[in-house]
Amino acid sequence: MFIGEYHHQIDEKGRIATPTKFRPDLAQGAVVTRGLDSSLFLLSLEEWGKLAEKLAGLPLGQANSRAFARLMLAGAMDVQLDKQGRFVIPEYLREYAGLTKKVVIVGVHNRLEIWSEETWDIYRSQTEENAGSIAEQLGEFGI
Repeated sequence: MFIGEYHHQIDEKGRIATPTKFRPDLAQGAVVTRGLDSSLFLLSLEEWGKLAEKLAGLPLGQANSRAFARLMLAGAMDVQLDKQGRFVIPEYLREYAGLTKKVVIVGVHNRLEIWSEETWDIYRSQTEENAGSIAEQLGEFGI
């Protein structure tokens, strides 16, 4: 399970190091793609396969289904970790997420999210301010 918040930097070649504790889960390869809220998603090949199957099963006749599948699938790139646990984030994905130098890698159960530090700080702050009302809404789901 991926959990935690980790601060890293992107080097001049567009490489980012993954947190050491997650490298074994990504050693066989991973996929990075457009995420939500101006972040990127990094998934193991196993988790990517599960997500891709769900996306392929969305109703083709619904415009929102097609749009979401395109967002995730067309933006995806296979990546391999090097010996230092780094991988290259393609330029189009760095632009999408507004990644420059400082980034935050966030563990969210079955995926890692990659955020620009500035965007993450704003998102986290807003979410913390609204935690009470968010919790009340999630109470309907038994959380």
